[in-house]
Amino acid sequence: MTLHHVSHGEGTPVLALHGWTPDHRLMTGPLEPFFADVPGYRRLYPDLPGMGASPAGTIDSSDGIMAALIEFIDTEIGDEPFAVIGESYGGYLARGLVAQRPAQVLGLGLICPIGVALEHAERTVPDHVVLEVDPGLVESLSPQEVEDFTEIAVIQTAETLQQYRADVMPGLDAADTEAMERIRKNWALTVAPESGPVYERPTLVLCGRQDSITGYADQYALLPHYPRATYAVLDRAGHNLQIEQAGLMGVLLRDWLERIAREAN
Repeated sequence: MTLHHVSHGEGTPVLALHGWTPDHRLMTGPLEPFFADVPGYRRLYPDLPGMGASPAGTIDSSDGIMAALIEFIDTEIGDEPFAVIGESYGGYLARGLVAQRPAQVLGLGLICPIGVALEHAERTVPDHVVLEVDPGLVESLSPQEVEDFTEIAVIQTAETLQQYRADVMPGLDAADTEAMERIRKNWALTVAPESGPVYERPTLVLCGRQDSITGYADQYALLPHYPRATYAVLDRAGHNLQIEQAGLMGVLLRDWLERIAREAN
């Protein structure tokens, strides 16, 4: 299967994997402004099957998504070592890639990743809270935006709404919901993340203190498998951490890339 993708820059490949339902714009929106000041990396942003412009075909499981992703890597990256960044479900897939190809993955970056509990009902998550809201903003939203934005956003301002509309909503609108329902029934990877040897390369785990979707506690339990991990829980950040704490995320991403570069030299 050919996955739709966009690519920017030249240098060490960085594979960026979006979460469940959105598309590559979830990752290009926050990451491309960051990489504008960090040269030397070729960023690859695929749409996962059933999302964005990538058809699902007959895929009916996360195993099928992983197979398509590995085919994409073999075609676009080949045998070259690469770093991977995954958000939410994309973080689950990124951990799965490490389990399957630990020697090729230079470093693992996780943003609001699913932790030890795959199913939402089994996760340890805080209740949703709103820490900041612009007067009149909620009243200006469409019913769909009220459901999609306000039920997740911790910082509800004109700025975060604008970024959400640019990065997240287009993917939500483009998703093949029928295919995703089919895949969702077989969500667990057969080759489970953390099923292989301990991963001893630079890792970054970014969690939102107010993330009511994936939380921050279940990710702490992953740390024994990643002894080179920086684990950061950011205040004023929910599951839209990449929007609500973009500046601090950038600082920690830069440190992660610098750690990877030191290992490569």
